[in-house]
Amino acid sequence: MKSALAGWPARLRSCHGVLVDSNILLDIATNDVTWSEWSANALAECSEHSSLMVNPIIYAEVSVGFSTIEALNAALPTSIYQRAPLPWEAGFLAGKSFLAYRKRGGTRNTPLPDFYIGAHAAIEGLGLLTRDAARYQTYFPKIEILCP
Repeated sequence: MKSALAGWPARLRSCHGVLVDSNILLDIATNDVTWSEWSANALAECSEHSSLMVNPIIYAEVSVGFSTIEALNAALPTSIYQRAPLPWEAGFLAGKSFLAYRKRGGTRNTPLPDFYIGAHAAIEGLGLLTRDAARYQTYFPKIEILCP
């Protein structure tokens, strides 16, 4: 089987863990026809050499696919996914990145979850496993983005 992530072992060496974006988790939970296989393979590859993490924003985004907190916690067991709190510094960086977004013509009035997630990865030296790399690459160019 071909690897989902090119050069992933070397790319993960400099990371202090991998933050798993909600789109990856929802692909797997919903058995998305297009993305579930890629997401599952990429997640498995990351877990071989790194800790997997979610933060409160990712947890909230994934929760929409579950009817109870027990079902969500069963899908995201703490034995596999570390619960990582958002550092205060990530809030500051998210705000600055949002300001840059607005200056570039962005129309949203409040920071998007992606800004908090990207800032969290940047502040803590985490890799980010996601399918939506464009915004992260633009506003957080120094983080290791693991994407298709």
